[in-house]
Amino acid sequence: MTAAQPHIPVLLAEVVAALAPKDGEVFIDGTFGAGGYSLALLERADCRVIAIDRDPDAAARGRSLPQAASGRLDIVEGRYGDMENLLAVRNVNQVDGVALDIGVSSMQIDQAERGFSFAKDGPLDMRMERSGPSAADVVNGSEEAELADILFHLGEERQARRVARAIVAARAEKRFERTGELAEVVRRVVRKSADGIDPATRTFQALRIHVNDELGELERGLAAAERVLAPGGRLAVVTFHSLEDRVVKRFLKARSGAEAAPSRHLPAAPLGRAATFSLLHRRAVAPGTAETHANPRARSAKLRAAIRTGNPAWPQGEGR
Repeated sequence: MTAAQPHIPVLLAEVVAALAPKDGEVFIDGTFGAGGYSLALLERADCRVIAIDRDPDAAARGRSLPQAASGRLDIVEGRYGDMENLLAVRNVNQVDGVALDIGVSSMQIDQAERGFSFAKDGPLDMRMERSGPSAADVVNGSEEAELADILFHLGEERQARRVARAIVAARAEKRFERTGELAEVVRRVVRKSADGIDPATRTFQALRIHVNDELGELERGLAAAERVLAPGGRLAVVTFHSLEDRVVKRFLKARSGAEAAPSRHLPAAPLGRAATFSLLHRRAVAPGTAETHANPRARSAKLRAAIRTGNPAWPQGEGR
């Protein structure tokens, strides 16, 4: 997607259908971005949306929208994993729906100065919040073994050790400062795949996820959604790669009681907790051919959705 193209929300119709907004209801859009899901919910019903984004640029753009001025759209700068506290300061205890669109937005990728893209040279940054250690800090300061672990576990890079070794050798000559410098080193040691995917793709994915603790934030966000959703409230989560989808699938499988029956040789599920969600779909919902043709970013997207039961939320950290 080029900088001239607008941000296109993925699986928009399916997300809105899963959340089924009604007049007077309150929703959380935990990953506001360009506001696609928020605005669609507000168009569908006379409801209120509390939109959260950790990127200060996205939050600033949202506050300029007419819906924000009218009071139906409340823009909050922060992390969706902290939604419980962000709601509390607004005297909101429960909501009727939560939407999450996981990962980096196309707008962030399109801005070379944010350092997310290997296709556009820019500072090696990748911080969504513009604070804390950057990707350059990780690449230049991590031990070789730690770098290899990050690339293998968060990027599923089979050549993780070779890439880490090459990075350490290159930084001994010159500190990495630019995305182009890192991408060039990775391309020297990882062959281009048959499907044409850039060899630097997995390395950049791993560093971005690590810098922003994206999987940890996803786990915290899912647990927080469980606590703030009212009985009958709905959760809709869109993911873009297997690591994210695995976290969501595991969470909803456990919380819906859909875990396979334990072997008589194995312990039962934790404390026999009652199901807190019922699944809306047996399998993840994928975009249709028309959407993937119009928006290539949608190709790997998956939607998982569920309805909150009236049972108490599980204790934090249990059944993750």
